[in-house]
Amino acid sequence: MYKYLIACLLLTACTTTSAQSVEFSKDRFGNDKDGLKAAQKDLKAGDAFYESDPPRYEQALVFYLKAQQFNPNNDQLNLKIGDCYLHSGFKPRALEYLQRAYQLNPDVSPRIHYLLGRGLHLNAKWNEAIAEYKRAVPATGAKNTAGLVLDIQKKIKECENGRRLAAKPSRVFIDNAGPGVNSPYPDYGPVITADESVILFTSRREGSTGGKTDPELGGYFEDIYQSSREGKDGWSAARNLGENINTDGHDATVGLAPDGQRLLVYLEDNGGDLHQAELRGTEWSRPQKLGSRINSRLHESSASYTPDGRHLFFVSDKEGGLGSRDIYRIEMEGRGPAQNLGSVINTSYGEEGVFLHPDGKTMYFSSEGHDAMGGYDIFKSVLENGKWSKPENLGWPINTPDDDVFFVISASGRHGYYSSFREDGQGGKDIYRITFLGPEKPPVLSQEDQLLASRVQPVKETLLAPPVAIVAAQVTILKGVVTEEASRQPLEATIDVIDNSLNQVIASFQSNAKSGRYLVSLPSGVNYGIVVRKDGYLFHSENFDLPAGAAYSEVVKDVALKKLDVGVKVVLNNIFFDFDKATLRKESTSELERLHKLLAETPALRLEISGHTDNVGNAAYNKDLSQRRAKAVVDYLVGKGIDKGRLTFAGYGDTQPVAPNTTKANRQLNRRTEFKVTGK
Repeated sequence: MYKYLIACLLLTACTTTSAQSVEFSKDRFGNDKDGLKAAQKDLKAGDAFYESDPPRYEQALVFYLKAQQFNPNNDQLNLKIGDCYLHSGFKPRALEYLQRAYQLNPDVSPRIHYLLGRGLHLNAKWNEAIAEYKRAVPATGAKNTAGLVLDIQKKIKECENGRRLAAKPSRVFIDNAGPGVNSPYPDYGPVITADESVILFTSRREGSTGGKTDPELGGYFEDIYQSSREGKDGWSAARNLGENINTDGHDATVGLAPDGQRLLVYLEDNGGDLHQAELRGTEWSRPQKLGSRINSRLHESSASYTPDGRHLFFVSDKEGGLGSRDIYRIEMEGRGPAQNLGSVINTSYGEEGVFLHPDGKTMYFSSEGHDAMGGYDIFKSVLENGKWSKPENLGWPINTPDDDVFFVISASGRHGYYSSFREDGQGGKDIYRITFLGPEKPPVLSQEDQLLASRVQPVKETLLAPPVAIVAAQVTILKGVVTEEASRQPLEATIDVIDNSLNQVIASFQSNAKSGRYLVSLPSGVNYGIVVRKDGYLFHSENFDLPAGAAYSEVVKDVALKKLDVGVKVVLNNIFFDFDKATLRKESTSELERLHKLLAETPALRLEISGHTDNVGNAAYNKDLSQRRAKAVVDYLVGKGIDKGRLTFAGYGDTQPVAPNTTKANRQLNRRTEFKVTGK
């Protein structure tokens, strides 16, 4: 057997060393003149694309592969095919052609070891890639090689990072988003609403607006499409957003507000600029270019809203940055310039694909720097005490040796979305969903002998490790539908988000004009007042006191606004009292001022302010406390100039519950302050 193995190895070595490049000539293919002629024609066509300025690798590849079918043993053709694949979406495919070129002719190109290193690198063959990169280092004293040396050093470091990260892979599932979203054409740039109910993305599929193809890049022009969630994991058939959004040229998704009502679009004007469109009912407005404080004469490529919509994070290669592309932050309604996020985030290389999580403090972005394993990798950083934490690589297999960019994640932190070239794709680049599984549950090892044969009694209990909780985002999603109480018809209303501790409106949103739907992201650590208002209707308020560290939750709250009619009652959910007292807390100010404004703007309006309690404690005491609390509200309003004759107060104690006093949540509902319209 040993002699047989030696013989096989020697035969392989002889075969390898004797392999020679076969030219496309009559001497070698004289018996197939027609085939040779066709192959030479394909070579010429491929060379025209390959040698153009700039090279058009994907178009060249089509012709080169046809020629390679005729003659698979030409060193230069295999080299060019490998080079084309290195500039395509399917970069790992380059390796077999580069290795074949080297086998046919070790001197096929001065760059062959560098190219082999790239091919091995892109196939995650870390150690072999490092060896080839080292062979590619120019000889000491060679001229004009400083840039190449730095590039090789960086790529060796990337391989070392990849080797380390791949040794401890992230616990995730990566699944194709399916045929509702993906097509046989390139699909990429996904953006989602915070609750994952809607996904928008860019596609170069057949049926694009104008139906034209890009004369330089080939393929159809980019258009923006939308799909909605169907069931737990499915997506509806994607639809084109139409001519208001899509033009005859390239139109690409950039960012989406958490509620899905505002869309950031990239258009190829002025070097590449960012635009904004708004959803009115079911129709999107035409994208309007964002101002010169954001767009420069250079290239702005990606952006993300903060949850309150007041700030924008965006990527630009404008002058004055730290690298080729940097991430900036700007107050959208302010006047000051955009602020570079600084060297903790931005590197001397490129940053791209910024996305701010709905919690308002966790940022995801892609970078060629930090500890990337090749191309762009996706990183995570958290804003802590006003400073960004050191970016953390999301790890293997989320990140690969190729470019991984334009990543978004749901408010729950459970699912992420990005695009990738993978062998299981529908065709071209596809959109994938990442499911984060959390840390692995460790086994519990018993010290006792577990052999079943040694037991007299059957096993009665299985020891399990305590569950490992998946780290959840610290944000609450509040969503629902705003309607008119009487007709149940959807309403377009304003939803104000108030920080009760500051008595300030920190964000305002609109419910959809057609469906009445709304969605608000509430990062933990704030006592929120939520006010839904519309002219001609009484306001509706809710309270969400979310302590710091409160885990992700999703609350569905439908709101029916009431017309101003005699007998209508409205609960004032953001009026607070000290415990067991009738002393108004400062967090009540915004709600009290809203009530004052209603009375001031409606001079004929008359109200009864009433206090209510649960059934815990003495009934007489509860009635007295509720009356004193109602009087405190009236006293506040009178002190602000409201005629005392327009107001009455009453304490009903526990006599008018709105829910059975059987649970803590129900008792909380019964402890309330409300007003009733007694005249108008």
